[in-house]
This record gives sequence, C-alpha cells and structure tokens, in this order.
Amino acid sequence: MKKGDIFIIAAVILAVVLSVIFGIGLLGEKGNTVIIKENNEVVYEGSITADKTITLSHNTVVIKKGEVYVRNADCKNQICVNHKPISKKGEVITCLPNKVLAEIR
Repeated sequence: MKKGDIFIIAAVILAVVLSVIFGIGLLGEKGNTVIIKENNEVVYEGSITADKTITLSHNTVVIKKGEVYVRNADCKNQICVNHKPISKKGEVITCLPNKVLAEIR
C-alpha cells in the first residue's frame, strides 16, 4: 500500500466519522449538493436536482431525480456500483480501489 492510499483511506474514514458525529440530526434530511472527488480532488460540485452524468477515469457517477449512484466502475468488488442511491445529507458512496467519493451535503 502506498502513502497516498493510506491518506485516501484515512480521509474516507474521517469523512464517515464526521458525517455520523455532525450529521446525526441531519440524516434523513434531503441534501441539495453533491460533491464528487477523485484522488482527493473535487471533480464536480453541484445541485442534486440537476440530472448529470460524470465520467471519471474508472467510474461513472450519475445524478438523476435527486439521487446519486455509481453506474459502473472497473474495480473488482463493485461495492460502489451495488450501493443504493444516495440523496440525504451525510450519505456517502466510496470506491476505495479507484479513490472516488460521492457525498451529499
């Protein structure tokens, strides 16, 4: 595992922990912004209501009808593809092998 991999994993764990700590009262509340990161850099930030397809190096993320999901990924485990669509504040989909994160705020 490279130094960058450890950083991405730590960042994802931190994001999840902070989402739980600060989002307990917000969970269930519909989000209005989606942030998509690849290699820990924001590649898209916009409204969750605007239908859009974001094509990344190894993943395709879809924003449709107020929900966000990963349509496809070239990773082995396909956890991100099989994750249910997200739409509420604090929800996150991650693809650790491809270093992709989609978060609702």
